[in-house]
Amino acid sequence: MNRDDRGKEERSGEESFQELLERTYSEPPRLEPGEQVAAKIIGITSDFLFLDLGQKGEGCLDKKEFQDADGNLTVGEGDTVQAYYVGTRNNEMWFATKIGGGAVVPALIEDAWRNGIPVEGTVEKEVKGGFSIKVAGGFRGFCPYSQIGDGSSESRGESIGKRLLFRITQVDGKGRNMVLSHRVLLEERRRQEKESLRETMQEGMTVRGRITSVREFGAFVSLGPVEGLVPVSEVGWERGGDIRETLSPGQEVDVVILRLDWEKDRFTFSMKKALLDPWDRVEGNYPAGSFHTGKITRLTAFGAFVTLEPGVDGLLHISKLGGGKRIRHPGEAVMEGQEIEVKVDSVERGKRRISLSLPGEENQEGRPADPEDFRHYLPEEPSSSLGSLGEALKKKLEEKRKK
Repeated sequence: MNRDDRGKEERSGEESFQELLERTYSEPPRLEPGEQVAAKIIGITSDFLFLDLGQKGEGCLDKKEFQDADGNLTVGEGDTVQAYYVGTRNNEMWFATKIGGGAVVPALIEDAWRNGIPVEGTVEKEVKGGFSIKVAGGFRGFCPYSQIGDGSSESRGESIGKRLLFRITQVDGKGRNMVLSHRVLLEERRRQEKESLRETMQEGMTVRGRITSVREFGAFVSLGPVEGLVPVSEVGWERGGDIRETLSPGQEVDVVILRLDWEKDRFTFSMKKALLDPWDRVEGNYPAGSFHTGKITRLTAFGAFVTLEPGVDGLLHISKLGGGKRIRHPGEAVMEGQEIEVKVDSVERGKRRISLSLPGEENQEGRPADPEDFRHYLPEEPSSSLGSLGEALKKKLEEKRKK
C-alpha cells in the first residue's frame, strides 16, 4: 500500500471514529410534557410497564391503565402503545394514556390542560347547553352538545352514563370550572387512522365498508375514517330502479376503490365492480340460435332493449318488429315492462352487444326477415314457394296478354 492510500484510509478511519463519538455522546431529543409517542413495551412488573423510547431511553407507565374491569392486562411485551409524556419523577420518564382514577390534585388537572393530556370522566346528566361530566378526584366539568360526539347519529340521551375521554379546553378556579371536549379526541384519532389508511389504500383495491346514507344519486359508504360515494351507475350491473329499495344505512358491502383524492377528501367507490361481470359468461348462457324470455326495459327510435338478466341487455331492432310490416316506432308493436320471448341472432361480447329477433320471424332460407326484401311486395301465391322474380314477372305479362 502506498503512502497516499494509507493516508486516505487513516483519514477515513478518523472520520468514522469522530462520527461514532458524536452519535454516542449526542443528547437525544427532549420530550415536551403532553407530547404523544408510540412506544414498544419491553418489560412488565407487578405495578408498571416499561417502554422503549429508542434513543430517548426508557419510560414508565402505570400498569392499571391497561387492565380491564376484571384486572386482566390487555397488552403484553412487544406490543406498541400510544402514551403522553407527563414528566420526570426520580430521574425516570413517566407516561400516561389518560388522567383518571386514583388521587387527582388540581396541579394534575392543570398539567392535563396545558399539555393536552386526556382526562377520563363519566357523563352524569344533561344540563343547559350540554352535559355535566364527573372527573376523577371529585372534579366536574361541562361538555357542550357540539363537543360530545362527532356530529353523526348519536343522540343526547345515549351519552348519559358513558365513561369517555375528554380534553380540557378551558379551566379556571383551580380546576373547579372545566370545559371539556370529547369530539376533539375523536377527530384526532380519525386523522391518525386516515393517515394510516392512506399508506395502504390504493385505487383498484376491494374493501369492505358500511353504508351511511342512501340518496337518489348514489350511496355513501364509510371505511372508518374515510367516507366515499358509490354513484348510482356503480351500484349494480342492472339498470334503472330505485336503489333505496335494495340499499339501506348500516348495510355492509364490498366496494372497489375507483378514485382517491386525499387533498380534496373525495373518494369514489364501485359496488358492481366487486361483483362478477355477467358479460364474462354471456357467450355460454346466450349462444346464437337460443331462445329466452326477457323484459322490455327501454324503447328507442331504432328498437327495443330487452333485459335477459341484470346487467345483460339485447337489442330487438325495429326491423325485427311489426310482423313484416313497416312500423315507425317500436311502441307500435311492444311496450316497456312487457315480457317477451326472443331468439339470439348474434353475440359480440367485446362490444357488449346481443342482437335479438322474435321467434318465427324468419324466411325459408333461415335468415331474419328483412323489410326491404323485394319478396314482401309480391302477391301471395297459394304455393308454399314464391319462385324467382323472373317467374313472377313472366306470369304478370301472360295475364296481361290474356286480357
